[in-house]
Amino acid sequence: MIRIAVAGVVLAASGVLMPAAAAQAGTVRAPVVNLALAGTATADTGTASAAVDGDAATAWCPAGASGAVTVDLKRVRRLDGFGVTLLGSVSARVRIATATASGRFRVARTADVAAGTPVWLRAPGKARWVRLSMDGDGGVPCLGELRTLGRGEPMIVGHDLSFAVQEAAAGARYTDRGRAAPPERILADHGANYVRLRLWVNPPAGYSDLPNVLAMARRAKAAGMRLLLDPHYSDFWADPQKQPTPEAWAGQDLDTLAATVRTYTRDVLNRLSAQGTPADMLQLGNEIRNGMLWPTGYIDWSKGTGWDALGTLLRAAAAGARDARGRTPRLVVHFDQGGDNAWSRSFFDHVVAQRVPFDVIGLSYYPFWHGTLSDLRANLDDLAARYRRDVAVVETQYGWTLANGDGLGNFLWQESQLVPGYPASPDGQTAFLSDLLSIVAAVPHGRGAGVFYWQPEWIPGVGWAPGEGTPNDNLTLFDFQGRALRSVGFTDPLRG
Repeated sequence: MIRIAVAGVVLAASGVLMPAAAAQAGTVRAPVVNLALAGTATADTGTASAAVDGDAATAWCPAGASGAVTVDLKRVRRLDGFGVTLLGSVSARVRIATATASGRFRVARTADVAAGTPVWLRAPGKARWVRLSMDGDGGVPCLGELRTLGRGEPMIVGHDLSFAVQEAAAGARYTDRGRAAPPERILADHGANYVRLRLWVNPPAGYSDLPNVLAMARRAKAAGMRLLLDPHYSDFWADPQKQPTPEAWAGQDLDTLAATVRTYTRDVLNRLSAQGTPADMLQLGNEIRNGMLWPTGYIDWSKGTGWDALGTLLRAAAAGARDARGRTPRLVVHFDQGGDNAWSRSFFDHVVAQRVPFDVIGLSYYPFWHGTLSDLRANLDDLAARYRRDVAVVETQYGWTLANGDGLGNFLWQESQLVPGYPASPDGQTAFLSDLLSIVAAVPHGRGAGVFYWQPEWIPGVGWAPGEGTPNDNLTLFDFQGRALRSVGFTDPLRG
């Protein structure tokens, strides 16, 4: 993904391994997620489901200044605490009570909750039913999301750290509560178990070439994390706006290009395996909505052409993965429109018709481009059921501030781009990521594979291209000076 937004202009530019600390202890820590997404909600008035749908931009409002929502979790669950977001402008006094037997509620927490700011309330215990009562401060309060937080099942929590080697060379320093450490170590300490790495064939010096990937793969393994490899099959950025064929491969016909892709994929995977850092997952290209390796593999949606060529290239990449030594990684096909179900269906219908072997549907989801969290949830659930494959969000971001850390305009820079219920703050970013993770965890039949955050470490100092800045410095999980934000711990938002 790279779309450079400058002053409002867009420029083209399943195994789970435990983090290092958990590996030493011999245990796998599942993330803390919103268990209410698997339950049902009722209220004395209105449709209460909006309060527990994983999307704080939708709300339940009582008929007057006071009201209550009750959530049935379907069975007794062990809870760590709660998260609450009120929408609108009315704050409220909130009381949360729990019960393991019908009607026998005991108060777990009370709090004064300001509208528009997520609040996290630790309250360990067991419950099947959770009731939130609220009394508005001078008006009608609206409940954007009630999060009943407890341990879910183990799943992938990953980060794309493709700039980390360059950041280190530029002198970037990362800290967590004053303790200096490489970003992958900090993220692993907060529940991450995968690293995603971009690979270009012959990029500008210092960028994500094979030596860079090999070095970062060693760092990831040392931190106790597995690897998702993301070959762009290009010399530089490849996304829906551009998929240039590497210069060294230019002019090849389809059959020759397919053979090149197969050999290249095999050789790269063998290099990773040879140093003891095999890829556990492999993307067959990056955001290939409009094809890959243009012009040969270009998809023309208006004419319905190009699918046979794209299918040939994708099957070649998959064959290269099978040719490589060792266990074949899980194969991911990556589509960028995470909130668009109709377009996602059309794309994957074509891919399946081309008999492309793959294991995971990978989506990009940026809420300022790709629709609401409710749109994403509906799409994930439908795709998992329709294609009987695991689904994952392999790219996502949200802002912790609207400020800019360097001279290049950012993707997210104005209030109108923010999602209601998720302010541009570390708490708002944490709430967004916790809700996103919970949505993936709630995909039926355990088909929600996981979430990868895109470039959490890309602080000012390394540009998206030589001589440029970064359009992502306010979408990271570290501030402009490399200090970890509370959002690095979105796998347990109660941890603070």
